[in-house]
Amino acid sequence: MAHVVAEPCCDCKYTECVVVCPAGCFREGGRMLYIHPDDCIDCEACVPACPANAIYHEDQLPVEWIPYRDLNATMARQCKAIVERRSVANN
Repeated sequence: MAHVVAEPCCDCKYTECVVVCPAGCFREGGRMLYIHPDDCIDCEACVPACPANAIYHEDQLPVEWIPYRDLNATMARQCKAIVERRSVANN
């Protein structure tokens, strides 16, 4: 199982979650971040670090954000890894 970045991350792309991830599973897309499901180790370090409250365990996604499970899996395979924090102004 993996964690998923959901709708609250759209157009914000805070990176506080990225720097606490010991597995390097975050990927950066054009409008948001994604978690690569094969790399996520379910440590949950990213959950409290996310200022947008956008990260959920895939089994606990609110119903309206269930499509983000597949979106993360698809987009994470296409996007470049991100492991460093960036200022919001640079996103």
